[in-house]
Amino acid sequence: MTEPSGDVGALVAPLVITGGGAPLPRRGDELGRPAVLRDGALAWEDGALTYVGPASGLGASAPMRLADTVTVVPGFVDAHTHLPFFGWRADEFEARLAGRSYRELHADGGIPRSARLLAEASDEQVLAFCLPLVREMLDVGTTAVEFKTGYGLSVEGELRQARLARRLGELAPQTCTVTLLACHALPEGIDRRRWVRLACEELIPAASAEGLADAVDIYVEDIAFDLEDLESVATAARLAGLPLRVHADQLGPSGAARRAAQLGARTADHLNHADADGVRALASGTTLALLLPASTFLMGAQVPPLRELIDAGAPIGIATDFNPGTSPVLSMPEAIAIGCALYGMMPYEALMASTANPAWALGLDDRLGTLEVGKRADFLCLEGDDFRHVPYRPGHDPVLHTFVAGRRVGGR
Repeated sequence: MTEPSGDVGALVAPLVITGGGAPLPRRGDELGRPAVLRDGALAWEDGALTYVGPASGLGASAPMRLADTVTVVPGFVDAHTHLPFFGWRADEFEARLAGRSYRELHADGGIPRSARLLAEASDEQVLAFCLPLVREMLDVGTTAVEFKTGYGLSVEGELRQARLARRLGELAPQTCTVTLLACHALPEGIDRRRWVRLACEELIPAASAEGLADAVDIYVEDIAFDLEDLESVATAARLAGLPLRVHADQLGPSGAARRAAQLGARTADHLNHADADGVRALASGTTLALLLPASTFLMGAQVPPLRELIDAGAPIGIATDFNPGTSPVLSMPEAIAIGCALYGMMPYEALMASTANPAWALGLDDRLGTLEVGKRADFLCLEGDDFRHVPYRPGHDPVLHTFVAGRRVGGR
């Protein structure tokens, strides 16, 4: 395949799955019905798509780049990662295999441990550690990615991590957003209520004023923060003009999914223990149920009620939860394969859940997530004659070419 210049280009493929043609976020039956073009074509100029349709309508004057026996899909949008971080925690994975729980490890490892590793590393060391990971994500098809703070565990530490996330995003070819995970774990020696006040009165306003965050997040769990804290963070986020996101019902039922939906959060993430009230609330609102199958798999956790969520009409997303403790998985194809095999998600449902819906949740759907005229030419050429090969062959890298703004920037 000839590499395009990125200024003007065109591509013809046996199968182009555009993902367009329905309101976002997709939900219910529409989740598994992306628009499909047989013998389809894309054309782009100055990084934006100018034509999406049958190959016969492309026009003789357009520069043709033939992609034989591949499937073209929108680039993956990974809407939940914990980059930037520094260092790994493989020994904790081994400890869980030996029978220690995540709650036990959290006392002397876990998030506080990653916070210590980050604090001890220089900015240059953190960026040098993270940039190859971001480029690896590009090679396996991630063309837009969300970064989080949460390993700072002080006002200045969180702001430093947010600045590092912005710098990492400037160095990455992908579109990158930053979420301020203001309440992830308790800093050592600080009462929970006092930290929530600091997060709401100092951290969130400072991050907003400096333009460091695109959203605000909170981890609601019995080892972290509660629903009262969620209310406080939601108010602070609203006053700062930032969307709310919520880590909800991961380790046990807390009512966080229901409350996140009632508060109009952009996402409720994990949902392993979401109850019937949470499912109904997510189905009746606009909060994306963002599922993280790799962490479920690696933690041996309870599977979230996927089919109940889809059947009820909740919008669904998939992300990697890439982090050094519970999901050292940066590949969206791997997360999709696990989601299909472990959760029972159908392949086309998984495709929309990893492209169009997370782009909507990140506020990027006006330019990313589907292949439509006017949007950025971010797309993948996948090996195989159908997207079904992606979940069907876990462990196999299906991404032949990754394009961002019409330029080939990754792939095999």
